[in-house]
Amino acid sequence: MIVFAQNKEEITIPLYDGLPPNSIAMEGKEIVNHSDGIMKISNIQTPSISVYLPPKEKATGEAVVICPGGGYWILAYDLEGTDIAEYYNTQGIAAIILKYRLPTSHPAKVRHESSLMDAQRAIRLTRQHAEEWHIHSEKIGIIGFSAGGHLAAMASVNYDQGKPDDKDQTEHYSCRPDFSLLIYPVITFTEDFTNEGTRKALLGTEEQDQKLREKFSPERYVNANTPPTFLIHSMDDDVVDYQNSELYFNACRTEEVMTELHLFPIGGHGFGLGKQYQGVDQWAKLSVDFIRRLSK
Repeated sequence: MIVFAQNKEEITIPLYDGLPPNSIAMEGKEIVNHSDGIMKISNIQTPSISVYLPPKEKATGEAVVICPGGGYWILAYDLEGTDIAEYYNTQGIAAIILKYRLPTSHPAKVRHESSLMDAQRAIRLTRQHAEEWHIHSEKIGIIGFSAGGHLAAMASVNYDQGKPDDKDQTEHYSCRPDFSLLIYPVITFTEDFTNEGTRKALLGTEEQDQKLREKFSPERYVNANTPPTFLIHSMDDDVVDYQNSELYFNACRTEEVMTELHLFPIGGHGFGLGKQYQGVDQWAKLSVDFIRRLSK
């Protein structure tokens, strides 16, 4: 089912027909509330993508799949979703907001698998619809914020593992992002500076399992085929230590992956487009410059 929003170039598509893979059941209704001036979504039972397309005459053929953050507890859907999509549309870039299942509220067979399944599925669906949405199939990247940055990083190193559980031929499309934009991301689950809340939310009672911590530490799996990566972080971030970004950046450098890291002295955590801070508010433009260099 495809629903066109009124007066917007926006398309909403459920990721799956019927019960999503790895789900036990759908329980309750999706919860949307507003606090601290942010739209927060939780208890997601039906994962979906909302597609924001720029005017055809302005479209560059580039696209980003957006993973809002929220510690794997909620999605900061406007701050790190719709606001970001609208910005990239002004730059001619298509934006696909992923509403992914959260391990803290969705009954699953394996707690920590659903979010990554949804991210991989979103990339495949975007490639499947690339011609229809005026997107170049080799210019589809992923962007993630905080815990969404962890999800985006995981998608950037796990694109060749497993096959999709669907029946509509998307298995013929790669789920490897062509580039990754990681914004104040949670990266490691093994180092002292990990974000324990995010780790516990994703892994649950198994969060002390060392092998599972390693499996969900994407810096350990960066290789020569990892997508070109852009990272930003503020050094005064007291929620997710900036060393997370440095760790992934250094892993990319070791494997000679094209990478770019911007550390800002002030910005804190969860600043979205960063309009409230001079300096960090330049990150979105810098990310567009990075994407454009890849196209040359």
